[in-house]
Amino acid sequence: MSNHSKQSSGTQAIIDGWGYTEDTLTSRGGLVLFSRYLRGIEILPHVGRLFGSIRKNKKGARVEEIIKQLICYFIDGTSERLSGFDEVKGDEGYAWSIETPEERLISSHTVKRFLRKMWWKRMWLFRVMLQKLFIWRLQVEKPEVIILGVDAVVFDNRHARVRHGVRKTYRRIRGFQPLLMTWKGYVIDGILREGNKTGNQEDIAQKMIGHVVGEIRNHYRTDIPIIVRIDAGFFDQEVFDYMERRGVGYTNTGKFFKTMKEYLRYLDPGSFQEYENERQVWEYVEFADRRAAWDTHRRVFYLKPRCEEGTQQLLLEFDRPEMLIYTNIGMGEAIDDLLKKAGHEELLKAQNIIELHHGRGCDELVFRAVKEFGDERLPFKRFNMNSAYFHIMLLSFFLHEAFKYDVGKVVVSVTAYATTVRRKLIDIAAKITRHAKQTTFRVTRTQGGRINIEELWRLSGDPPIFAW
Repeated sequence: MSNHSKQSSGTQAIIDGWGYTEDTLTSRGGLVLFSRYLRGIEILPHVGRLFGSIRKNKKGARVEEIIKQLICYFIDGTSERLSGFDEVKGDEGYAWSIETPEERLISSHTVKRFLRKMWWKRMWLFRVMLQKLFIWRLQVEKPEVIILGVDAVVFDNRHARVRHGVRKTYRRIRGFQPLLMTWKGYVIDGILREGNKTGNQEDIAQKMIGHVVGEIRNHYRTDIPIIVRIDAGFFDQEVFDYMERRGVGYTNTGKFFKTMKEYLRYLDPGSFQEYENERQVWEYVEFADRRAAWDTHRRVFYLKPRCEEGTQQLLLEFDRPEMLIYTNIGMGEAIDDLLKKAGHEELLKAQNIIELHHGRGCDELVFRAVKEFGDERLPFKRFNMNSAYFHIMLLSFFLHEAFKYDVGKVVVSVTAYATTVRRKLIDIAAKITRHAKQTTFRVTRTQGGRINIEELWRLSGDPPIFAW
């Protein structure tokens, strides 16, 4: 046995020293695929058209180059600070990874100067860009029914002693409270707000819904059924009327007012029916309700769970969390006709409406994904700079989700969070070589086989073009 050990000791992989290499190496090889995808969808010319006027001196960096590097900064996710731009500024491998000459890599000071020039009219342009990207995804994925989510999300900024707009939120923590609209895994519209803003304050939610519905009807399909899921923060007759006038369906988490509690107390136990999903059994009853200030009745479902979630443990009557769902679906309005014509008449049924509203949990997962992708701690003191930073983060997140769907699904699930995407697809060791005026991206055979580099390269070079 000792002889065998002596024989093998001479073949052990022992490193005896270190040295420098002149090869161009990068630990973020996956950024090559994303940069190639970004170039392939042809979005940067539109960015230059919208924001090119910010550039006042031809000696400075081009606007589309700055935004491109900001997008790659968010996709990379290695650094949570703007100083990350300074750390990679002299990195030739990183420059090749994002297909940018090394001398054109921007610094953190360039980013600050750029964001300082962003004012409110230009913030709206970011929202326009998100909505146009949304239409692009509709044309690519071709859904038969569009289900949107609208909700406020808290960005915890308790670390910031001086931040314009940081206020105490409804969760009793200081921060911002942006309003976001989601579709599937995408954020299709958003606006940064002060922390003390409520759900529908200043009619922002109504205007957001109106703009997006107009984009869908004008640039995708006029006959597509649109349903919006909202929570109790938007329990408002004006919000309901606004959507009903536009032929939009909705489900809303209602509020338990005193008169409603009195009515529910005398409900016949025999009138309840059962609804069951993978984790829970619910008892529900359906009726119509009209609040004192309302002009019309609306369909309502009252639900209470039978068991503790995920178990068969029965709940006592006094310990059963209740829920009210208000909707205009199945009330003979325009949304009913659109659902029937689309072949989705089943969505008019009670159990399917309940299941649809319970899907709001997926919208909450999108908010979690945004926070994991970027950072809820916004870096600047001035609100306009934070707002611009926030909108570029949303734009980057949208492209990240599109990249997963069009390219990354070869390696990761389309529902994977950013950390998984970065670990499996972005953080790849690669070598960049130049020979005979050709630049080549090289990975090891083992790495290439694991991620199916041949298919990734093909998909990243032939994505659906963003036409506007």
